[in-house]
Amino acid sequence: MERRVREWVRGWSACRGTPEPVEEPDGFRIDVGTPGHRVRFVLVGTASVRARATELTGPGTWLKVCAPRAEAVPLFGRKWVVGDPEFLMSCALGGGVVTSAPDGYRTAVVRERGFAQVVVTGPDGDRAARGRFAVHGGAAVVDQVETEPAHRRLGLGRHVMSTIGARAADLGAGVAVLVSTVEGRHLYESLGWRVDSDVVAAHLPEPAAP
Repeated sequence: MERRVREWVRGWSACRGTPEPVEEPDGFRIDVGTPGHRVRFVLVGTASVRARATELTGPGTWLKVCAPRAEAVPLFGRKWVVGDPEFLMSCALGGGVVTSAPDGYRTAVVRERGFAQVVVTGPDGDRAARGRFAVHGGAAVVDQVETEPAHRRLGLGRHVMSTIGARAADLGAGVAVLVSTVEGRHLYESLGWRVDSDVVAAHLPEPAAP
């Protein structure tokens, strides 16, 4: 699992345009630097969760723990806001079929600094769906896959994911990795992805503006 976490952390950082992750004894630190999300720690296992949850006090600090949820959640103190369940998932690439977009929809792969983005536009020219991916060390990390509400239930999520898989394989990736919500997990499992670990996300909220 540690290898998958390492792949995800580095790809997520590339997709979000943050500084390079810093490796620490129990995981990684990413200096995100945005309001409400100043710094992120990604921990592998629960051994240091209680100590980290006690010593970290800065508002806008996030902890992501890759471990069984039932083991990790009780280790956070009351000051932490624990989020909904998430899942570290992976899938082998190569040989998959790229599903077509519905009639009237157009797909483009846009290269950005450090990552690429699949963008699907609808018949009206507005963005209907998108998904980012970054290839690092033979692994493609998928991030921010979303479909606009007016364009859901048309297969655009499958289309974006299959397009990402094909393009990432062309760039030399043999495996894809992501962190999914409960809702997204059902889509990804139907596409052949597997769950490698629970992910428990918690943060220290910043004070509300007066």
